[in-house]
Amino acid sequence: HVVQTLPLWIPFVAGLRGREYARWMAMPCFVFWLGIMVLIWLFLLNIAHIVSGHFSPTEIAMTVVVGVASILGFGTAIRWRTGGRLAVAIGYMAVSSILQLVCFRLSLLPGIANR
Repeated sequence: HVVQTLPLWIPFVAGLRGREYARWMAMPCFVFWLGIMVLIWLFLLNIAHIVSGHFSPTEIAMTVVVGVASILGFGTAIRWRTGGRLAVAIGYMAVSSILQLVCFRLSLLPGIANR
């Protein structure tokens, strides 16, 4: 789980320091994690089987916590008014998206997933 959340620590620390790019780097992470939580719930409700597995009651509760946190975080990022150019914002979002996908994929490798 540490590897999966690494991309969100960059905008977290940047936000604490008042950096405007924190907003743009956080939004793709929030969307990604909300999407994963929705897919898990679709599986748990037997609606879609894009993800699979066994989820303990604690893990199910965590999907709710992560989903709500993603919605609140995205809402906060949207309301945060910053300056800057659109091209730069898109660049930060692209870098954050790629980093999130790479870290998530790395977390599924047996050497990391089985620790």
